[in-house]
Amino acid sequence: MGFKSLQQQQKALASSSADSRPALSSSQQSQLAAKKKSKAMSIAVKPGQQIMMNAFMMYMSGSNLNIFSINTVSMAILTPVTSILGIESVFAALSDVDLQMPKLAFVALNLVWLAVGLYKMSSMRLLPTTSADWMGKIQWKEMMESSSIPPDNMIL
Repeated sequence: MGFKSLQQQQKALASSSADSRPALSSSQQSQLAAKKKSKAMSIAVKPGQQIMMNAFMMYMSGSNLNIFSINTVSMAILTPVTSILGIESVFAALSDVDLQMPKLAFVALNLVWLAVGLYKMSSMRLLPTTSADWMGKIQWKEMMESSSIPPDNMIL
């Protein structure tokens, strides 16, 4: 009996304290919005801090195929893709301010990070970037007949 009344009192106190919050003045609201915008930009530039670290790790891993280099390259490919796909959850707490520029910066830095990873994959020869990589797709003509006599247009 005593526990239920205590819960009811806490609920009543919580609802009354939510209603009794003082309204923020316009200067406080603008300061809060400025802080939220700066927080959004700090979230947006976090991939830029990781780009240099991962680029250094990929440089140090070399261009040989081993488990460490494959791990760093796969991290450099998968992390930006998952970050771009989950952009709404990253900025969900700051939804009441304008997030257009922070989201653009976030996507741009993740695309740069993805480009660094793709460049490393290309330098490790894991991407088909030359014509020799497509040799298996060439359809070779099968000669129907052959002759040792040259054609007429070859005789001068």
